[in-house]
Amino acid sequence: MTAVVELADASFGYGKHPVLTGASLRIERGEVVAVLGPNGAGKSTLMKGVLGLNRRLSGTVTLFGTPADELRDRARVGYVPQRHTLSASVRATAEEIVESGRLPRLGWLGRLGPTDRQIVARSLDLVGLADRSGAEVSTLSGGQQRRVLIARALAGQPDVLIMDEPTAGVDAASQHVLADVLARLVEREVTMVIVTHELGALESMLTRIIVVDGGRIVFDGDPDRYAAQRDSVHHDHDSHHHDLELIRPRPAVAQGPFDPEGETP
Repeated sequence: MTAVVELADASFGYGKHPVLTGASLRIERGEVVAVLGPNGAGKSTLMKGVLGLNRRLSGTVTLFGTPADELRDRARVGYVPQRHTLSASVRATAEEIVESGRLPRLGWLGRLGPTDRQIVARSLDLVGLADRSGAEVSTLSGGQQRRVLIARALAGQPDVLIMDEPTAGVDAASQHVLADVLARLVEREVTMVIVTHELGALESMLTRIIVVDGGRIVFDGDPDRYAAQRDSVHHDHDSHHHDLELIRPRPAVAQGPFDPEGETP
């Protein structure tokens, strides 16, 4: 079968500065993959490389059997970025935010039809926010806002959903609600890649775990193998910490309406 995502000896970075090197992996349809590692290890750089959001310095990236830079239907890859909250400056309802996720699927008129509105409503229902569709996002909790962003990605009907730290920055109760949302997506056989620094409530739904450390993939296997090798995979973190991503040169990017105030892109 054609892989959803395939990397062969790929390296990614910013400018000429490599952050993650020699990455080779293959993600099949229906897999639920966690990309795990300490802060700054290179895990977000790996996924942004798949998405084309940073520079590929070497190797190849293939999406659905097509070289990534030749893929025309980018909506097939859904992305939930790492954000603690939506900006307080966003004056929009949850439904309006989710509707924006339909834009890549609209025809040349760019207007939502009945089918589009059904998909938006279904996406909100799937994340448990059908009853808050008319609420302004600024009135929602951090966990609810995170679920709005997941619904926005789902509204584009992606073939794979990439999420960067979906449970970070919210309280324990919200983390469990988010885990329940992801479990519903697993039941619907949605292919997911979840970037996280800890497994927590996500562990039971995973089919595979990838560990990134020091700018390289150091482990790739199923949860049972990971459990057996966990100590050896993570044994050196008590003595040092990798800051490759933390010190990388940041490209100049203007702050957008979905960025929290004061957050550096």
